[in-house]
Amino acid sequence: MKTQIELAREGVVSSQMERVALDEGVLAEYVRNKVALGEIVIPNNPNRKLQKVVGIGTGLRTKVNASIGTSSDICDVDAEVRKAIAAEEEGADTLMELSAGGDLDAIRRAVIAASGLPVGNVPLYQAFSEAAKKYKNPSMLDPEYLFELIERQLADGLSFMAIHCGINLYTIERLRKQGYRYGGLVSKGGTFMVAWMDYHKKENPLYEQFDRVCALMKKYDSVLSLGNGIRAGAIHDSHDRAQMAEMIINCELAELGRNMGCQMMVEGPGHVPLDEIEGNIMLEKRMSGNAPYYVLGPLPLDSGAGYDHVVSAIGAANSARYGADLVCYITPSEHLALPNEADVREGVRTTRLAVRIGDVAKYPDRRENEKLAAMARRDMRWDDLEKYLMFPEIARSIRASRMPEEEKTCTMCGDFCAMKKGMQVFKEDIGVEKVAV
Repeated sequence: MKTQIELAREGVVSSQMERVALDEGVLAEYVRNKVALGEIVIPNNPNRKLQKVVGIGTGLRTKVNASIGTSSDICDVDAEVRKAIAAEEEGADTLMELSAGGDLDAIRRAVIAASGLPVGNVPLYQAFSEAAKKYKNPSMLDPEYLFELIERQLADGLSFMAIHCGINLYTIERLRKQGYRYGGLVSKGGTFMVAWMDYHKKENPLYEQFDRVCALMKKYDSVLSLGNGIRAGAIHDSHDRAQMAEMIINCELAELGRNMGCQMMVEGPGHVPLDEIEGNIMLEKRMSGNAPYYVLGPLPLDSGAGYDHVVSAIGAANSARYGADLVCYITPSEHLALPNEADVREGVRTTRLAVRIGDVAKYPDRRENEKLAAMARRDMRWDDLEKYLMFPEIARSIRASRMPEEEKTCTMCGDFCAMKKGMQVFKEDIGVEKVAV
């Protein structure tokens, strides 16, 4: 079986490329060319026959990922299935199943069966979890078992994987020489791999045997997302030497993986001050040959717990504006607790708003919907307005709960409605292009 990138390089437009082109309103040849270059990926494991086809990359709408999963404290398979369904209902484009507690094979399979979205994971979670149970020490993980586990998970139908290939002994040395960090390490998979390397005094097997990782991913045409295990967990750690060392390695690996015929993404950056987001994305794009960038957050503030979904939305809007391709949502419970179904819904909605804001800035030719929404609001055509809103049901329920005496207005202004008065004054002066169709 040939991968999407191999087919594209042979000039073949696959059915998946055609679907992406149709959904995005671009030419199929454009998608094929960008897939061939490695600038667009299509996570679509053929072991799953019924899953949404999603394109991620240059010239496409910025996508939203929702992450769910159990922990060692809270493990409810039914709850995770409900979260997966909620994420899809709210408009997420991809789903990551990140369970670390319970029967991890059963949970993963239940989530895959319940969702129509491309599903990804972090294989190190299960690997270290099972090593901890078996040996009472996660650092006793056998690298051979890790590779066996990756294939088992891929066989279940995972369409992308975040694999921490870019952590190596050089990266760890940077952490030591810079005197560690203000925010510590925040990636579970990355941190336990660092601990494994320190315990064994050996190189990361995922880095050392990168060609083996790519061979497994190619077998299932699953997208290899190069995990950022050394991402910053505090804005004061942003772009420190350790983070940059991993980023450089991941960008090199993205090129190597593409050359092997594997679909590749790069992950980053974590906690980043607002003024550094543009530079971060420029560096990833420049060093990786424009590989799709999967952005985690980013969080431009460390003190917003309880509203970190809002903090992240500000970072995500800027990231989308400057070229991020896939944004992982943050929920209100980030840094505080395992998200519940309500958190998942709020996280997806907020992140969808953020990437829409970024895309409107990034693609000026895609602003027509916003113009039509503004005109419907100007004319107080409430039913028409709903057609252009991202969340029409919520808007309708808010208006219904506080209906005005005069149906055309709203209770925000009542008799002092600016829209109504403005139309009275300028009704005869409206240009032809500004008349509602």
